[in-house]
Amino acid sequence: MAYDEGLAHRLDEHFEGRSGVEIKKMFGGLCFMVNGHMCCGIVGDTLMARVGPARYDECLSHAHAREMDFTGKPMKGMIYVSPEGIESDEDLIYWVGLCERFVGSLPPKKPK
Repeated sequence: MAYDEGLAHRLDEHFEGRSGVEIKKMFGGLCFMVNGHMCCGIVGDTLMARVGPARYDECLSHAHAREMDFTGKPMKGMIYVSPEGIESDEDLIYWVGLCERFVGSLPPKKPK
């Protein structure tokens, strides 16, 4: 599955110059890892956002957000945000900020 190159560029710009950020190909798209934790990504033209279980229901109340059901079963704490929900840079930064705050609350990953 191809992913939205324009969205990839916007996320690259957002994370540019930050330490601990790695981009991996996953789910047929791209995944942005922060300090070893999956933070957000792109599946097709959709933002995959790791918002965490505590903010999950609140995030799903947004007009362009829906459950992430990549495997056919919803993944609690992970949502999809449709392209309409991230058209503006302000909207994209809002969602990525939620992801970064959640990932920042996780314990450090142990080195492999």
